[in-house]
Amino acid sequence: MARSALLNVMVQAALKAGKSLSRDFGEVQNLQVSVKGPSDFVSQADLKAEKIVHDELMKARPTYGFLGEESEEEKGTDGAHRWIVDPLDGTTNFLHGIPQFAVSIALERNGEIVAGVIFNPATDELYTAEKGGGAFLNDRRIRVAARKVLSDCVVGCGVPHLGRGNHGKFLVELRHVMEEVAGVRRLGAAALDLAYVAAGRLDGFWETDLSPWDIAAGILLIREAGGFSSDMKGTTDIFASRNIIAGNEHIQKALVEVVNRPIPAR
Repeated sequence: MARSALLNVMVQAALKAGKSLSRDFGEVQNLQVSVKGPSDFVSQADLKAEKIVHDELMKARPTYGFLGEESEEEKGTDGAHRWIVDPLDGTTNFLHGIPQFAVSIALERNGEIVAGVIFNPATDELYTAEKGGGAFLNDRRIRVAARKVLSDCVVGCGVPHLGRGNHGKFLVELRHVMEEVAGVRRLGAAALDLAYVAAGRLDGFWETDLSPWDIAAGILLIREAGGFSSDMKGTTDIFASRNIIAGNEHIQKALVEVVNRPIPAR
């Protein structure tokens, strides 16, 4: 596949940060048996990965804005472009030695995502997409799954945890989805979940309480793989609503209907 100069910059930044995370991931697995645990170490790994990505991207395009999970937003002088970066999506997985985490980088131009990269260094899987150019996994073209009915589908989700999210509302959503699908999966890294939808591994996905860096690259991957995404109400203002539902045309619409069903009467 042919990549633009900008996408090549993004790929190189993701690969370089991924190499750093791979080294630190090996150390985290050793730290699991210590009394103190690996929490402080992981926070440093996260910050180090973001610095690597930031430095690589800003070296190539110093006038662009930069929005990263671990730092204050930089507005940039360009005005039209912004990098949106999660240096370590799936931090809890990383913390526990679970190899399901990723570097996620998106490029926003005048409010639209035009390029995206998601890289899992543990599996050496690199997902890339550019507006109008299709979506790829390690240079192989990918498409969303073609299933049309929820009863045939495996869908992913996010599960609210201690101190975050509306647990009661999620349990209602989950109850409704469970009644309709072949399986539900919680993998623990939203960027990779969206990449899996783009690659047809998951038929759909929904999650709330997300930030732009969790989903920016994944939104483009899904669109370029022939899929659709919206917020929980079916509108496209995903960043503002902080939630997402994704799948192919049929499954995305069906999930919007299912997760918005009212709480059953007692």
